[in-house]
Amino acid sequence: MIPELITQLTQRLSQPLPGKKAQDIMMVYPGYPSAVLKAYAQRVPAGVLILLFPRNDGWHFFLTKRTDRVDHHKGQISLPGGVVQDGESLMEAALRETHEEIGVASTLVTVIGSLTSFNIPVSGFEIFPFISWAVTEPMTVIHDAEVDRVFSVSLDSFLDDRNQKQKKETLLGEMRTIPYFDLGSEQVWGATSIILSEFKTVLQDIL
Repeated sequence: MIPELITQLTQRLSQPLPGKKAQDIMMVYPGYPSAVLKAYAQRVPAGVLILLFPRNDGWHFFLTKRTDRVDHHKGQISLPGGVVQDGESLMEAALRETHEEIGVASTLVTVIGSLTSFNIPVSGFEIFPFISWAVTEPMTVIHDAEVDRVFSVSLDSFLDDRNQKQKKETLLGEMRTIPYFDLGSEQVWGATSIILSEFKTVLQDIL
């Protein structure tokens, strides 16, 4: 039997998405200079996965902290996923990379829909997020060259507005306001927070 949350979420994802309006809530302000945007006019497609799973205290999903050995976004908090390889779809890339990064096989996962894609201006990726679920909490085994650690976030804490915050930092030589989610003792900002902002809006529509 499919849980009620998954049924409702599947139905909501089949309807028009909140899109840019929800994404903009977590955008860094002011935005990046036009020179940065022009430098990455050609986008590299990548798929990421929000993987929901149940625990006794409710639904959770995984986030990862990247190592300092990866090429892009060192030490940042990310969703499992990566670049599309020749011959595979965006969804296949998200599932393959999830298996490679945190050891969760695609056979344990059911994809129920997708969110709006998002361009990362400072690295040239276009991220395509997929929503999925597992019947029980999957065991994880990290790929330690890419992933420093994997941790879970409860939907209750994710949806708690007290965990949605802002800070000011200098980025690219200018003081900017950086919205972030305070989750699992980590500050989740940038592309991951922008994707999660739309996910939060979708969840709020059904809960």
